[in-house]
Amino acid sequence: MLVIFRSSATESITMFKDAAVELLILMGATGRIPGGLNPEDVPEALAKLEASVERLKAEAHASTPARPAENEDLGADDAEDNEDREPPVAITTRAVPLLSLMKRAAAANAELVWEEARR
Repeated sequence: MLVIFRSSATESITMFKDAAVELLILMGATGRIPGGLNPEDVPEALAKLEASVERLKAEAHASTPARPAENEDLGADDAEDNEDREPPVAITTRAVPLLSLMKRAAAANAELVWEEARR
């Protein structure tokens, strides 16, 4: 399922439900869809989401081991399989469009609402 985030201050954005729910929880919302924030609540939710994203980035950086030489410990078959896989998109990356929307909404003293995308 897809979730659309809207504000009268800017364009809408669409994302997968699992990412949307995770981001909603990081901003201090319940994670329920549909939902929304009044204009006066957007700045606080934005600050919480920004702080959460920065914390997650720091945790990811701290837990990233030094990279061994290219495919050093992998057998030939494992190396080929590893090259074919793309890394998953981090929630910190998926947050970027929502952060932008929320910044515009906060600056315009506008609401933020989210709902299931209609087909």
